[in-house]
Amino acid sequence: MSRPLPPLSLYVHLPWCVKKCPYCDFNSHGLKGALPERAYVDALLKDLDQDLPRVTGREIQTVFFGGGTPSLFSAESIGRFLEGVHARLPMAADAEVTLEANPGTVERGRFAAYKGAGVTRLSIGVQSFAPKKLEVLGRIHSSEEAVRAADEAHAAGLSNFNLDLMYALPKQELPEALADLEQAVALKPAHISHYQLTLEPNTLFAVHPPLLPEDEVVWDMQQACQAFLAERGYAQYEISAYAQPGRQARHNLNYWRFGDYLGLGAGAHGKLTDQAGAVTRLWKLKHPEAYLESAGTPKSLGDVARVTGQDLAFEFMLNRLRLVETFSAGEFEAATGLPIGDIETELKLAVDKGLLESTPQGWKVTSRGQNYLNDLQSLFLPAKDANRQASA
Repeated sequence: MSRPLPPLSLYVHLPWCVKKCPYCDFNSHGLKGALPERAYVDALLKDLDQDLPRVTGREIQTVFFGGGTPSLFSAESIGRFLEGVHARLPMAADAEVTLEANPGTVERGRFAAYKGAGVTRLSIGVQSFAPKKLEVLGRIHSSEEAVRAADEAHAAGLSNFNLDLMYALPKQELPEALADLEQAVALKPAHISHYQLTLEPNTLFAVHPPLLPEDEVVWDMQQACQAFLAERGYAQYEISAYAQPGRQARHNLNYWRFGDYLGLGAGAHGKLTDQAGAVTRLWKLKHPEAYLESAGTPKSLGDVARVTGQDLAFEFMLNRLRLVETFSAGEFEAATGLPIGDIETELKLAVDKGLLESTPQGWKVTSRGQNYLNDLQSLFLPAKDANRQASA
């Protein structure tokens, strides 16, 4: 007997930006010449045509344009792509359609045009309102442009927007981190993403690391910022996500609840479940030029891999443990097709370590588990990976 299919989302990767930031490890590429806007939208639709047999008849619940800097693309191009999706797949009447935007690439009236094209939600990459911090982060916008972008979103009727902010920035102190949040809250976003800056491999910051705050200072920032947001009506529902009531990011929730998603664009990843319950991950060629040349053909696929057994259980837990809400045995079994007994030992160990709390409804990540999330997630690593990690 087949189990019900999970909700389906669509992720669209637009890989170009004006300039790559020194902390960024995403598949983004600084523009060198004209943006190949029309050719790339054509490639995305060819990519979708190739993936259609995997999702025939399934309804798209959410769409997310990520990057790079998607707001480099015109509203006309975004609209043309969305029209192409509508022509090929059913979309929910209340589908959430999010576009990432950089305040430095937003012209007056642009957000209203995006709304007209079908965008219902924005995610605005602010990172900080402090001019010196923006400079060291390599951002191309000013704090004034960030404020104008938020005002533009409200004026366009897109008040369901997110502001991306970072803390633990180079030489940052607690009052500066709180000042960023105070400025953000004053702009009345529906959602705030609040990330700790980390030095990722293959970034400029990894090669030339800046002076970051000490761990004790970072801890104080995290605690104070969480309290600040809670007091102002932004409830934490995921490790780095805070929202006003009913304004959680539905697209991201689908990731974290182990839903399905198509991934279109250079380097985009997808996760799909078939009618028999088999889970497959697939991803597209990473470099934009190679993707443009091969989109819509088998050559565009970086790989297709079936996910089974311990790997499947780990992938569910890797995502689901990011959420504050309780998860149940039934949820695990419906999403993976595996019995909860497969992870019974790991669940007990997590409870014994104080990283999970056992409740009548299932299991809930504790405050300690949130603070040591990597340790909690690693308990569910497949044996082969856990042994490799232990010997590293």
